Amino acid sequence: MTGIEDDPPGPMARAVKWLLLLMYRMRGWKAVGNVPEPRRFILIAAPHTSNWDFVNFLGLTADLKVRAHFMGKLSLFRWPIGGFMKQMGGIPVDRRNASNVVQQMVDEFARRAEFMLTVAPEGTRGKAKKWRTGFYQIAIAAKVPMVVGFMDYGRKTGGLGPLIWPTGDFRADMMKVLEIYKSC
Repeated sequence: MTGIEDDPPGPMARAVKWLLLLMYRMRGWKAVGNVPEPRRFILIAAPHTSNWDFVNFLGLTADLKVRAHFMGKLSLFRWPIGGFMKQMGGIPVDRRNASNVVQQMVDEFARRAEFMLTVAPEGTRGKAKKWRTGFYQIAIAAKVPMVVGFMDYGRKTGGLGPLIWPTGDFRADMMKVLEIYKSC
């Protein structure tokens, strides 16, 4: 682990982020709770059902002073928006081989002293019948915990749950995740 930090955001990324944070604050959202330590975990972002999720997520992570990252397909990281995507926390992945994506993220965790990787397990903004398991596979392989990220649209609050260390028993671990979501 080298403690590699990201490049600071450029002027375009700062301007876009400022506008998105302004929208978040004007809509009355606020963060609740604390960020679990260590700041090396998979952040489960579910349910991911609204286009506002990104704006609210960005605001909540700013309020919590979290530098969260997300995966994006390789083509999003080419000119003209590639630099912007990286500055916003994007990590390019080559999705041609699913196990390769897991290894790419394990490598990212190995390179960094602090790394919070956001994953929407539904794999879509629509309702999904079941979650994909890549986030869990990354947590197991990288030997990092998972954290439930939540947004309460009724109360306009959001935050992070406690650390959940994966045991290798996916069903049992997902029961813990669902219990946290039920209590939010």
